Amino acid sequence: MKSFSKLTLSKAMLDNLKTLKYDTMTPIQEKSIPPILAGSDILAQAKTGSGKTAAFGIGLLENLDVKHFRIQALVLCPTRELAEQVTGELRRIAKFQHNIKMVKLTGGMPVRKQEHSLSHEAHIVVGTPGRVLKLLERGSLKLKDLKMIVLDEADRMLDMGFIDQIGDIFRYAPEKRQVLFFSATFPDEIKKLSRSILESPVEVSIDTEHEQKVISQRFYNVQSKDKCQSVLTLLTKYQPANALIFCNTKDGCRKVEKELSAENLHSLALHGDLEQKERTEVLIRFTNGSSNILVATDVAARGLDISDLGAVINYDLPFETETYVHRIGRTGRAGREGLALSLLSPKEDFRLDQINEVMKAEFTSEKLNLDSSEKHYNDPAMITLSINGGRKNKISAGDILGALTSPGGIKGSEVGKIDRLDYLTFVAVKRDAAERALKILETEQVKGRRFKAIIND
Repeated sequence: MKSFSKLTLSKAMLDNLKTLKYDTMTPIQEKSIPPILAGSDILAQAKTGSGKTAAFGIGLLENLDVKHFRIQALVLCPTRELAEQVTGELRRIAKFQHNIKMVKLTGGMPVRKQEHSLSHEAHIVVGTPGRVLKLLERGSLKLKDLKMIVLDEADRMLDMGFIDQIGDIFRYAPEKRQVLFFSATFPDEIKKLSRSILESPVEVSIDTEHEQKVISQRFYNVQSKDKCQSVLTLLTKYQPANALIFCNTKDGCRKVEKELSAENLHSLALHGDLEQKERTEVLIRFTNGSSNILVATDVAARGLDISDLGAVINYDLPFETETYVHRIGRTGRAGREGLALSLLSPKEDFRLDQINEVMKAEFTSEKLNLDSSEKHYNDPAMITLSINGGRKNKISAGDILGALTSPGGIKGSEVGKIDRLDYLTFVAVKRDAAERALKILETEQVKGRRFKAIIND
């Protein structure tokens, strides 16, 4: 793989990429960044975890006129979670240049607040189609200076019924603009959409099939009533560092999470009925390692960005084989070995036949021995502390780290991921250091004042 230094990037960008440990380009980056920098439209096919956010992010940021405080780039994402992660990644890459302003526009947040943010102007907007269109219709979001539109996970937007809204959004954009189109699959409606919005695109395709060597896929025949015990047996048998368990319905998701919690497992649920605040906290606690089981509906299938997911468990097999491929794509990323375990209810063998046909494989199902021996799955290494202060209180991650590791405090190695929201900060610490960390935050001042903190477990 080639180094980023082979690209025509500014020295500041290259230095920042080096700081971020971006040493060599992934295949999607190697093939797509040069034409993006050259101003071409892109039609790119690449699986989740291939590095596509950095691919369009680097091109987008390099082509930005920072002195012109107008919206020049719009990134559309199918889910709030993906929009959050894309914004975070763009902010990391944007550190090479001062004064780059981004605004995230998603549902679940007050419209008035977002309109206030837009009134101060920005260079980049990252958002979900529904909220972006709403703000365009209200006249709060203006795209007359727009140079680039990115559609991330376009096939997922089709699945979620956003295609008409995307068409409406494009009608607000200038006719002359660069469009970057990223999709894991290309069903007919996606091909039709791409033909209507792309002009002489450069086509980039990276192999989207998951190698059987990279992701170990196992299928187990179980009775419906034994599914929860089957999950406990699989967690005991394989002991993955963490696991993403998929259910087909919100009710199923709630039921499974409740059953696992009753077995004293650190599990969380993610589904469409959660308020935005709850969804954000769930994702933070799972991605920072303080909960090692996430039970989710497909709303999270490609909105999660976890570089090293131990296992995907299909509690319910999805109705569409493409969805199965997307689900298991959360594990075995970046060349790591992954694990996908699926429970087959009676009369579901035909789903396995469909998977074999699509993946050109010969998987078979097996029986799972649900013996009466004790089921045991390790507790997560981290635990989350919530602090009632955030960005708007001018608290930085460095302020929190400094307070926790002050003389007599805990070690820096015991502090994990720090996530700041507007008025709330979540910090992951090693489980056996949690009580000491809480005591420090209760007694030490951060930025000249005391904040309340609680343990979330």
